[in-house]
Amino acid sequence: MVDPKEYLKFGQQFHGHKCPAMPLGLRVGAAAMNKLGVERAKDSQLVAILELGDNHCATCFADGVQVITGCTLGKGNVQKLHYGKWGVTLVEAKTGRAVRVAPIGEVQAQTKKTDFFINYRMKGIPASEVPDEVVEPLIDEVMNAPDDKLLTISEVFHYDLPAQASSHLRRVHLRRVRRHGCGGLRPSHGRQEGLPGLLQQGPRGRQDLKIKIIPHC
Repeated sequence: MVDPKEYLKFGQQFHGHKCPAMPLGLRVGAAAMNKLGVERAKDSQLVAILELGDNHCATCFADGVQVITGCTLGKGNVQKLHYGKWGVTLVEAKTGRAVRVAPIGEVQAQTKKTDFFINYRMKGIPASEVPDEVVEPLIDEVMNAPDDKLLTISEVFHYDLPAQASSHLRRVHLRRVRRHGCGGLRPSHGRQEGLPGLLQQGPRGRQDLKIKIIPHC
């Protein structure tokens, strides 16, 4: 069983401040992993599909999901749908087994009525400047509440991942090209130079990439 409490300290260090939303991401991610019976992704064994929008609390929540599931921007196995919801679908890449977990709406609504939000965050005070005695009781509530009082957890279902959703489906080749002057790495397919950060579709629906050194000075 994945214990979210084991990731709290690291999650706060990674996230940069104490707040209730990042721990909620830990809880959601742990519940999803335990439902599927999977471990934290070391590579791209899992894919996390976040329904989040762009508001601040939601992005704090996303850091908790990344920390505990191992689905990260760097590995390319986390996606954001911009639905404005806090739901997360976690998929086991090799089988397509999936589960959706979301916080209970009423619980989130009550959190917005606390001193942390009303007297600090809604007044524009950064979370890093909120006193521990104000924020830590909220964190304790999130970390200690039973799953059934905090979360809605679906049954396991099948999710068809597109080929590009998980970086373990890509074959990345490194090719060194001698250039005069300075250069940077860009993905390219075949002889076509790619745009920075853009993965191009290769044959048979895979991400067959080559990294070329492209001068930009």
